[in-house]
Amino acid sequence: MLFEVLYVSQLSPHVALHAVGDIARQCRVFNKAKNITGILIFDGSRFCEQLEGNEADVLQLMQTIRQDPRHTGVHVLHQGALDKRRFCRFSMGYTMVDEQALDALSVLTGHDALRTFSALVPHLDLDS
Repeated sequence: MLFEVLYVSQLSPHVALHAVGDIARQCRVFNKAKNITGILIFDGSRFCEQLEGNEADVLQLMQTIRQDPRHTGVHVLHQGALDKRRFCRFSMGYTMVDEQALDALSVLTGHDALRTFSALVPHLDLDS
């Protein structure tokens, strides 16, 4: 069964911005090995990520993210079963956006958060 998680978090204050590129590269390798797909969005201080794959693998990855000292304030906006992958061409698509793009999304939950995120995706310049 496919499963998805959409979350937001903050870049820890002690972590340099160049580390975000390292995070994206590491995610691509790990996700490909676990058949996890998704998109990572970063606005200079906050992450928003949608992950999809096998439920156990996605939930284990979320536990790893929660324990990663480069993230703080990990907040799950939506999680649940998924009929089909949305981002099958990406082991981890990555892009940067301006701060306003994540302002509204970060206060939503459930299907409202998922709809807002889905509406944002077509406007992103994603680097696979």
